[in-house]
Amino acid sequence: MSKLPKKFVDRVGANLKKYQRVAIAQQKADVAEADTVTVVKDILADVFGYDKYEELTSEHQIKATYCDLAIRIGGKLRLLIEVKSAGSSLADNHLRQVIDYGAHQGIHWVILTNAVEWRLIRIYVSNQISHEEVCRFILPDMTPRNEDHLRQMFLFAKEGLTTDAMDAFHQQAQLFNRFTVAAILRSEPVVAVVRHELRRLFPDLKVAPENLAALIEHEVIKREALEGDKAKEAAVRIRKAQGKIERARKKEVVMVV
Repeated sequence: MSKLPKKFVDRVGANLKKYQRVAIAQQKADVAEADTVTVVKDILADVFGYDKYEELTSEHQIKATYCDLAIRIGGKLRLLIEVKSAGSSLADNHLRQVIDYGAHQGIHWVILTNAVEWRLIRIYVSNQISHEEVCRFILPDMTPRNEDHLRQMFLFAKEGLTTDAMDAFHQQAQLFNRFTVAAILRSEPVVAVVRHELRRLFPDLKVAPENLAALIEHEVIKREALEGDKAKEAAVRIRKAQGKIERARKKEVVMVV
């Protein structure tokens, strides 16, 4: 795991506590959305490292409507941010709005925030628009002394954006999730290991591999981890990984011979 830039760590350590107090105060006062946008811009600048005047754009127009904030790096639009008032709870309809913004701009990443809660969302555009939440945190709960907290905040920072940390984090999340684990649990090697352990513990038990595989699939694993596009993608990744390992093994055998 790569080391976080010292500049980022120092900046968070110097400024986070101040904006935690501000965010909580704004939430309690239930300030207007426009006031929350001002605070979010300050957080993006002082905590996450963006240039407030050159890289943050307010009221970015998309078709006939506007997104609250946009981030441009080197003149290129990189990220859209939808801001809701600090006193409001972020809801699904807020997500739909900002996802629609991003899809129309060809932007893969958007942030939804009320200054207190921060969500990072990945957008997919193929036959239809879909999305996946990649990271979420509550700003007042974060501490610069916690490595995991810093790595979450790094995804939102300028240093993270310019080094494609969001994409790298997302790729890791794609590998380590319930769909991948479910696909592995259903695979022949794992079924064989479970069957062997059952027979070791209970010598009189007779279990056919296909019956054990069916039990794991239908009664052990939740259906939501086995169905849908993400489950299919996980199964394909497992098959590709197994194929890669098998090809490497055969190549080693040939070289030895």
